[in-house]
Amino acid sequence: METRKLGGLTVSDICLGTMTFGKDTPPAEALALMDRALDAGISFWDTAEMYPVNPAAAETYGRTEEIIGEWLASRGRRDEVRIATKASGPNGGHTRGGKGFEPGNIAEAVDESLRRLGTDRIDLYQLHWPKRGSYAFRQNWTYDPSRASKARAQEHMEGILEALRDVVAAGKVREFGLSNETAWGTMSWLAAAERTGGPRVVSVQNEYGPLHRLYDTDMAEVGQKENVTLLAYSPLAAGLLTGKYAGGALPQGSRAGNERLRGGEGDLHGRVTPRGLAAAEAWGKMARGLGLDPVHAAIAFVRQRPFPAIPILGATRLAQLDHLIAGLDVRLNAEAMRAIDAFHRAHPLPF
Repeated sequence: METRKLGGLTVSDICLGTMTFGKDTPPAEALALMDRALDAGISFWDTAEMYPVNPAAAETYGRTEEIIGEWLASRGRRDEVRIATKASGPNGGHTRGGKGFEPGNIAEAVDESLRRLGTDRIDLYQLHWPKRGSYAFRQNWTYDPSRASKARAQEHMEGILEALRDVVAAGKVREFGLSNETAWGTMSWLAAAERTGGPRVVSVQNEYGPLHRLYDTDMAEVGQKENVTLLAYSPLAAGLLTGKYAGGALPQGSRAGNERLRGGEGDLHGRVTPRGLAAAEAWGKMARGLGLDPVHAAIAFVRQRPFPAIPILGATRLAQLDHLIAGLDVRLNAEAMRAIDAFHRAHPLPF
């Protein structure tokens, strides 16, 4: 397994996503997934205080961190893994009573995550989304940047970083990252760190993969020039690129099927569109034409970007993780990269 540097951290260049642990993934299988990931060299794991999700709920808030804590306590291998977690916004009122993250409570949020994880340090602490709102999750079509003034946003950033400066000095957090952030936001956080002496941004966790390439523009240059690594979530477009939703299918136990059963729209948060389904089908046809597994090709694509990037692999079941692990040696040649360029021109922003 190759590694990357996130500030002072050395992490595997593949990250295990855990957002289903404690809901769609039962605790016993979650423990087995962490065992399998570490055995394969995937020693960098991402979670959040609001997990599990789909949907997030008050009764399961923090459960994923607790399950990771159970693994850490039972295996005794804390020094072998790097744990990333996130502070969330109000999120319907169940995230720490709807408090969100503010300069006056960010240290409390860190302490609560440490308690659930059963550890003395968080390797990478992230903000789940900007307080001023986000372009993520298909909000890019309607987001209004005027909802928060520049001065108010910068004041909030400085306050958070000043509080985190003390948390880092106490050894509770090692590095700081963002999530669902923009180019202006990332650069503003970097500038605020210079002003306050707070921790510098080392990563940004945004959606990225063959079907969602908004990061390729301004954010890619920020990442490359400022040494901010992309932690790419949903590289498989929440399962679209596996082919399991082809023809409008909703397999039993699948994420879209589960969302439909829970009363949601079953559209994978706006990803299941006619153009999205057509693009997923075209990706599969292209990859197979190159002699590649479509899933393995998508992960390899993210790993080979010209800016620092680490794909997050979200597996609900052991069989899914085994399939992902089987393709970690895949490298795309020049012919494959040209085919992917042509695919992207034919299917830009399909959802």
